[in-house]
Amino acid sequence: MDLSGDLSVGERIRVLRESRGMSRPVLAQLCGRGSDWLKKIETGERELRSHTLLLQLAAALQVHDLSVITGADSGPAAAVPLGRLNHPTMPDIWAAVMQRTLAPPAAGPADPAILQGRVDQTWNLWHTSSHNRTEVGAVLPALIRDAEAAVRSLDGVQRRAALVALSDVYRLTGQATAYVAPAELAWVVADRALSAAQDADQPAAIAAAAWNMGNILRETAYPEEALRVVTEAADLIRPHLDADSTPDDWRGIYGALQLHAAVTAAREGRDGDAWRYWGKGDQVAKSLPAGYVHASTVFGRANVDFHAVSVATDLKKSAKALGLADDIDPDIMPSVERQARLWVEVARGHLQRGDRTAALHVMQKAHEIGAETVAYTPSARHVAADLWRSAPRAMRKEASALAEAVGVATA
Repeated sequence: MDLSGDLSVGERIRVLRESRGMSRPVLAQLCGRGSDWLKKIETGERELRSHTLLLQLAAALQVHDLSVITGADSGPAAAVPLGRLNHPTMPDIWAAVMQRTLAPPAAGPADPAILQGRVDQTWNLWHTSSHNRTEVGAVLPALIRDAEAAVRSLDGVQRRAALVALSDVYRLTGQATAYVAPAELAWVVADRALSAAQDADQPAAIAAAAWNMGNILRETAYPEEALRVVTEAADLIRPHLDADSTPDDWRGIYGALQLHAAVTAAREGRDGDAWRYWGKGDQVAKSLPAGYVHASTVFGRANVDFHAVSVATDLKKSAKALGLADDIDPDIMPSVERQARLWVEVARGHLQRGDRTAALHVMQKAHEIGAETVAYTPSARHVAADLWRSAPRAMRKEASALAEAVGVATA
């Protein structure tokens, strides 16, 4: 790359983009802008003044220091938060989490019930939107700041309620930034969710935060620690489940912890443990009312059945996984994200059996249902890349189109 000092900001962006083999439409889309906007930036017809857009461009181009784009060679380096993948909402979420203010809130005390209602609505958006990362990511920064302010301005019972809402916000942040958050942010978010729940002294909130922490541990190659966290959380909440007055959601999060443990064990090849944990989750689902769904983890009858497919696939029992999938009606799952992930698991099962035509058809369906779930889930991207490399000749055009849509490099 030639990034000599006399290049303009736009010229630097063009050189960086071309050196990474990115088309103008792809880079513009990552910043939530159109191709014509980026063309004007690159040609100097339009000046780039927004710091947020600079961060988004830098993250998309995998540039660690803004000076590479701006050309400024004096002063401290302006670090850019980078995750394994790129998403344009990441800089604003990073700022909300990592630049937490210690000053007292300017406004009066918040109503924790209203705050919890906003959080619940955002969880619902996460599960119902095919572009959930973009839509949820757009509202998270304000929600994080408002939840933090509520905790600082309240006391007593109301503060405990606000802490539960804050824990939920950070759990949702962990979900929405999975694979796109820098490692340090992922750990901060998971720890804050658990700390807020513990400060609230609410067992179900602690269990839900542990479920979230388990996700981080499992995805960062700490499976034993992930199992320890979720089983300890299950042990914490288990004594509360025998009382008739125990809310259904306490049983729901207990079941979600069992499914989490099942998948973790399956990924480690522990067949017996995986199905034992899944069986516990199955029993919980049977004890809950028909049609019950946990708001954030979507634990319920459908999710238990979906997890059976995941467990079988992770254990490389493709025939069993596909047989289980044949008996599932995906439409009964209220979460678009989980529907898309089911089809990804089915595609993995077909690939394990060498049926690439079926895998491509199923992946196209997964992408149609949840475009961002597929684009930002590593297992789905691996399937798309595999299909692009080795699809049957008659299917190569479709495989290339899928890979391009998912954002897998095809050049």
